[in-house]
Amino acid sequence: MRTGTLAARTNTRARILLLSDRSQGQQRTDQTVADAVLCCKSTVVNVRRRFLHGGLREALEDKGWPGAAPKVTGDIEAKLVLLACSEPPEGAARWTLRLLAERMVELEYIDSLSHVTVGEVLKKTCCSRGG
Repeated sequence: MRTGTLAARTNTRARILLLSDRSQGQQRTDQTVADAVLCCKSTVVNVRRRFLHGGLREALEDKGWPGAAPKVTGDIEAKLVLLACSEPPEGAARWTLRLLAERMVELEYIDSLSHVTVGEVLKKTCCSRGG
């Protein structure tokens, strides 16, 4: 905690555990710890419970977030950028997001792809569609 390189959430959890430590003779209530750390009482209870059941690592780190794996992987992203930097199809002055999404599916790089996702990927990679 002294170096200040941990995430704020991890710092808060560590402070909760330090303030909840009763080995030094101080017995703070859950509400007192919550007030000192600027969180709610249930957070204090949850962090302490996770510490007791799983140890320090379990108490400090996130469990991970549920959800589906990303549809666009690095390989798909690279193919999309390569396609966006290529010449537009005949009859089009430049690539549109919808054209890129349709072509990615036509080339069987991916089963389905939204034009919105194409825009997000290109924005993230700072790629221009030319024109």
